[in-house]
Amino acid sequence: MNHHQNDLPCDDDGSSCPRTVGFDSDAPAAAGRRAFLRATGLVGAGLAVLGAGSTATAAADEPADATADAFGAPAAADDGRGAWDPDPDGPRFSLAVMPDTQYLFDGDRIHPAPLEASLRHVLDGSDENFVFLAHLGDVTQNGKAEEFAAAGKAFTLLDRHGAAYSVLAGNHDVGSGSDDQRGRTAYLDTFNPARFARSATFKGASPDGYNTYHLFRGAGRDWMVLSLDWRLSDRGFAWANSVIAQHPTVPVILTTHDLAYADDGGAAQLSDHGHALWDRLISGNDQIFLTLNGHYWPPGSTTLTNKAGHDVHVHITNYQNRYYGGAAMIRAYRFDLDRNTIDVRTYSPWIQRLAAEKVNRLASQEIELTGPVDSFSVQVDFAQRFAGFAPVPARPGRPARRLTIPGTVAYWRFDAGQPDGSAVADAQVVKDLSGHGNDLVKKTAPGSPAGTLTWSTESHPDQPGHGSLYFAGRGKPVQGAYLETVAKAPMNADTFQQGYTFEAFFKLPTDWDADRNAWTALLSRWGMSGEAGKNGSDTDPQEPLATLSLSGGRELQWCVYPTNLTGPVTNWGHELPLGAWWHVAVVNNKRLTRMYVNGCEVVRNPSTPSEGLSTLGHPWLLGGYEYGGALSQVFHGWIGDVRVVNRPLPVRDFMIS
Repeated sequence: MNHHQNDLPCDDDGSSCPRTVGFDSDAPAAAGRRAFLRATGLVGAGLAVLGAGSTATAAADEPADATADAFGAPAAADDGRGAWDPDPDGPRFSLAVMPDTQYLFDGDRIHPAPLEASLRHVLDGSDENFVFLAHLGDVTQNGKAEEFAAAGKAFTLLDRHGAAYSVLAGNHDVGSGSDDQRGRTAYLDTFNPARFARSATFKGASPDGYNTYHLFRGAGRDWMVLSLDWRLSDRGFAWANSVIAQHPTVPVILTTHDLAYADDGGAAQLSDHGHALWDRLISGNDQIFLTLNGHYWPPGSTTLTNKAGHDVHVHITNYQNRYYGGAAMIRAYRFDLDRNTIDVRTYSPWIQRLAAEKVNRLASQEIELTGPVDSFSVQVDFAQRFAGFAPVPARPGRPARRLTIPGTVAYWRFDAGQPDGSAVADAQVVKDLSGHGNDLVKKTAPGSPAGTLTWSTESHPDQPGHGSLYFAGRGKPVQGAYLETVAKAPMNADTFQQGYTFEAFFKLPTDWDADRNAWTALLSRWGMSGEAGKNGSDTDPQEPLATLSLSGGRELQWCVYPTNLTGPVTNWGHELPLGAWWHVAVVNNKRLTRMYVNGCEVVRNPSTPSEGLSTLGHPWLLGGYEYGGALSQVFHGWIGDVRVVNRPLPVRDFMIS
């Protein structure tokens, strides 16, 4: 139903529609298309469906199967597929949303093929990982038993395979003058709790049967689809609120027929009934983060703020005004929890088949809807958005003895219980928890203000120690404080001939600036390469013998002078976003050196064989960088746990694991 009118987009007999329907001149011969036309439900449709043309007549001459539906294709025939089996634990999954299909089931004009094609696509959607299909109502045009019989028969495709889905009632399905206490209807005879109970995701219905809720698994957690009648009674509101209350940690996707409408630019606002839903259900239940409705066109969206101060994404999707009544278009809502994004696509699998076979000009224009209201992405920080009702528990801290694995040379952490933001004292000694005496002491650049090195309670969520140091350093001019290994620390002279693993957690603040903070180091070594006699290709005689630095482009750089080479070997990372915690590991196996960011190997790892690390016996710097024998930069940001091991570690043994 259009927000502006309740008329069909064109006259029922098609007289006001543009007479452009037909076959492309370069379409395959009719004989080569018959199998396709039968499979898509076009055999027997004749001129009423495909328009005038000799090729359409030739296809229509093909005799229909005696058991075929009105379009000549067996409705919802069992296709031999096995059980529906989406991946419930992968980080990406898709919700298929199908709005108003009413023009496909309108009196004696019954066209189930587009709907069946979409349902088969959901069953076949291994690439999309469809976990649920939600129909938004107005399944039929007139709510007649024969219309629902045809639509219900198509949905047996999902029933046979145990697929998870919901179908709610729209005004065309049950009439506009009643709420969910209306009693028996052809809709309820077809789509009732007994039918939905064939799927393991169905969890219950209101006593009247018109409202249902479903729990599906996606990305390793439960999600609810709350499927509501087009008009809720007081009992309906009470039931819906009670269902959410009974599942206090489950995020909720609310589907209904009438909630919001949009202008031609896609800007949406609540309808009259939508205001009632918002005031009596949505705004007070923080678990509802996404609502989906049909009924109106054009499509659109808005984002509202609930009583908890959080976003609720309100989306309208309806394509009955488009070619072939929308051809059972679906919206695929692809949830990607790694990217904190929901990617939305809109398309009709049936139309895609028509376009691929070059059968129909109008179909070829609607292979996929790519405008901004039909193809877009929604950014949702899922952990943060759901924290009010389902907070992600912090990973417990791990004792230092579990991190000092065999081969540990040094292990430093900063969770000693100091007040957040308090300055690190000048006499502070940070003990090496490996027990090898590689302790750290504070050093300050001359002229630096007080408080440039402070304790922090911030940490990476997978960091063993729940604390860090905040370095308020810079270059040009050099300011700040850093840490340095004591003069007699054993690792000052260590050449790591048996390989090594250097690890650190860190975070760059949002005010990090390349002019002031480029080439700052997480960990570096005093001693210039020229002093060590290095003179090979690409040698800079004034740079340090080893450094784990950040370039002006916020790319990690491990630049070292191995003991077996006269020049440097460099590993490069990629540009890192600001304001996020990271883990870096550099691993050498006595031959090759690899860099890992958050446990993932980066691309620019050199193939040059390298062994050991050259040294002049000078200290290591944490947060400081020397060039030309003098302090050149002090780190700007947070540094958490740091560990050095004198052997190569597999990823599974990193501190992040």
